[in-house]
Amino acid sequence: MAKEYLGEFEELVLTLVAALQEDAYGAAISEEIETKFKREVNLSAVHVTLYRLEDKGYIKSKMGGGTNERGGRRKRIFTITSAGMAMLRAMKETRLELWNMVPQLKMSGL
Repeated sequence: MAKEYLGEFEELVLTLVAALQEDAYGAAISEEIETKFKREVNLSAVHVTLYRLEDKGYIKSKMGGGTNERGGRRKRIFTITSAGMAMLRAMKETRLELWNMVPQLKMSGL
């Protein structure tokens, strides 16, 4: 089986699903990207990425309850799977290895 790789946006969305926990749904993830990273993002791009990550087995989803502010519509809540956490750990380790190769970015003690 070939090793699975994530693109930069997939990694960002997967990380936010893990960070937001029970608040991980499309609009909340979009807001986090826009406020924390000052990056404009299309909500449909976030949804496509979420579904792709779900197809890969890195996240799973379930329907939350309807709310008055959403006109009774329900949210699809995403949670990270153990495979998703393993992927995040592997990506973190790889990035740290790369950063440690750059003398100006040495990450001593990590």
